[in-house]
Amino acid sequence: MSDRRKFINGLIAGLFIAAVIVAATYAGQEAVAVWRQSREKETPSKTEDVVNAKTMQKLQLIEDIIEENYALDMADAASMENGIYQGLVASLQDPYSAYYSAEEMQVQQDKLDGVYYGIGAYVRFDEEMDFARLGEVFAGSPAEESGLKEGDLIVKVGDQYTKGMGLADVTALIKGEEGTKVVLTIMREGESETREVEVVRREMPKQTVTYTMLEDRLAYIRISEFDRVTVDQFTDALATAKGSGMLGLILDLRDNPGGNLSAVIDVARRILPKGLVVYTEDKAGKRQDYNCDGESELTVPMVVLINGGSASASEVLAGAIKDYQKGILLGTTTFGKGIVQKYLSMSDGSAVKLTTSKYYTPKGNNIHGIGIEPDETLEMDYEKYLESGYDNQLERAKEILLKGE
Repeated sequence: MSDRRKFINGLIAGLFIAAVIVAATYAGQEAVAVWRQSREKETPSKTEDVVNAKTMQKLQLIEDIIEENYALDMADAASMENGIYQGLVASLQDPYSAYYSAEEMQVQQDKLDGVYYGIGAYVRFDEEMDFARLGEVFAGSPAEESGLKEGDLIVKVGDQYTKGMGLADVTALIKGEEGTKVVLTIMREGESETREVEVVRREMPKQTVTYTMLEDRLAYIRISEFDRVTVDQFTDALATAKGSGMLGLILDLRDNPGGNLSAVIDVARRILPKGLVVYTEDKAGKRQDYNCDGESELTVPMVVLINGGSASASEVLAGAIKDYQKGILLGTTTFGKGIVQKYLSMSDGSAVKLTTSKYYTPKGNNIHGIGIEPDETLEMDYEKYLESGYDNQLERAKEILLKGE
């Protein structure tokens, strides 16, 4: 019997065992707990087992067919194993559910923590040049210390030319293990020659919150996504705004895809009155409430900017603000993702992310597939924004706060 066939036999047996006992990490992302799923506790509505003698036999048959007939290079055993698990979860046809190997789960965990190992700069794509450029370079970051500047054109990362590469691919090349070095070949405006810049990667908290005090003491706070680092960043920004005599707040949630449920709850607790922030209901109808004590309720008027890219956790915040009438929602209808995922982690470090519950706004609205309507609809004038940087939605938000509308 070949090593690959031995592997598949072991894998099939492992699948059966995994169907009986699964160690799960409940990352909604609140706490870590071990969950063992026993057959005795299954409900009568449970579907027929997928992992059974018939499917194990068919897996073996497919493996035999592949081994005897496949003409190209075979994938390694680990990739084939992951493919089986990925396929099972993909059969749910839920775009928000997925299987992650141990290595992939570590990447996900870093994202959830809002920490990565890199150089401390945003990267954007220059369509005209077909190259990536450095965006904002964070103060005190390895990028700044190495002399990199916003606008530098990234010609190469290491030995890899980046022309035509997507942002995700360029970013993946720049990131790496803490303490390792990466060499960027850059072209800077006004210079005729490229230069090589060596940067030492280190742990960098993601900057998810930006703050500016505008004219007339109107504070502008943008939240790009909700990670664990977001709570402290938002708290600091709000405290700075209050300390600067803030008379009104513009909270920008445009194109915020969501993120950590616990993070958005904690952010909401810094601006909402006493009461329910959001509640969830799982498959069995079990409800969990997330409440606010109201001790930090915002006392100045607020406008919240939203659009079709505002999803999930950002809709939790926008929905609660709307239900409590704590601010005016301005922009366009949000994405409409009213479901919650949890990471169910197994003993080998791999995990399954599954949709496990629906969430509801304080008034009991589930906005999944519907979205949240703004109090005032205003389309973004992208043409004007690209031409001159004029943000018509932001300007309208200022107008609302200044006129007391």
